[in-house]
Amino acid sequence: MGYKVAVVGATGNVGREMLNILAEREFPADEVHAIASRKSIGVEVSYGDRTLKCKDLEQFDFSGIDFCIMSAGSAVSKDWSPRIGAMGAIVIDNSSCWRYDPEVPLIVPEVNAGALEEYMKRNKRRNIIANPNCSTAQLVVALKPLHDVAKIKRVVVATYQSVSGAGKEGLDELWDQTKGIFVTDQPTPKKFTKQIAFNVIPHIDVFMDSGDTKEEWKMMAETKKILDKNIKLTATCVRVPVFVGHSEAVNIEFEQPISAEEAREILREAPGCMVVDKRENGGYVTPVECVGDFATFISRIREDATIENGLNLWIVSDNLRKGAALNAVQIAESIINRGLMKQAA
Repeated sequence: MGYKVAVVGATGNVGREMLNILAEREFPADEVHAIASRKSIGVEVSYGDRTLKCKDLEQFDFSGIDFCIMSAGSAVSKDWSPRIGAMGAIVIDNSSCWRYDPEVPLIVPEVNAGALEEYMKRNKRRNIIANPNCSTAQLVVALKPLHDVAKIKRVVVATYQSVSGAGKEGLDELWDQTKGIFVTDQPTPKKFTKQIAFNVIPHIDVFMDSGDTKEEWKMMAETKKILDKNIKLTATCVRVPVFVGHSEAVNIEFEQPISAEEAREILREAPGCMVVDKRENGGYVTPVECVGDFATFISRIREDATIENGLNLWIVSDNLRKGAALNAVQIAESIINRGLMKQAA
């Protein structure tokens, strides 16, 4: 017998990708429901070779639903996730609403799936599980196997984040500005603070009192929660004129010695990682090549001679997949594969 799944926010970029991935991975579902706001009632979305018509969030009956995969933003999640969880469904939320709540696990299955077991056995759990920020997800997939071997002290990250991380409006703005420049139209920023076409913007989310942006703070806080509270991390997050695929230049300082060749071998065997690292023209992965793939790609693995026990990595992943939709579906798969669903009645 299969499971009953609801995808909330089914008309958005990530919601549509969630439906695609549920179908691609042949998730054991007897029922899949596409849920959206009232204005999207009847809008058709794809689920494998089927078409689903969106149902109204306000009117949908979540009793009997096993998994609710939520991608409708923080405000909607804050209101609806506790209500849906109280009906017995496991809510896997893609927004930032619950990530920093100490009572809600923040999960990347390749890194800390074990935290699901303790949570699912609690008598008074909320039935909410949080998905991390897209830039954090791909980072910790690569850091975890190295941390297990040589213990990470400090990480310095510069991100190159695609416009799809800002939703459909971000995609549209890059497309419109790029076309407009070729016909001498003056680019007008709307979604972003400055022109995004043929430009880079060192500003994602709001500024904090420290001078960091919220995106940079998220990477620090989430890495500590998912991987190790003692890791020091600093980030500079940059929006770049790429449609899909986040890239990260990562400098890591370890407590124990680790060579580039050792790191390469460790990462080749690590779950979710794909090493493409040839020291020749084209011997690395770029965002264009990662689109539609499940893997976190790692290239440019090399030792940093300026610090003791230092390595540099280049990490690339499809942010709509591993950074969001895929990770959410993997969380549900982990609950099933670990035999924990019986705890969710």
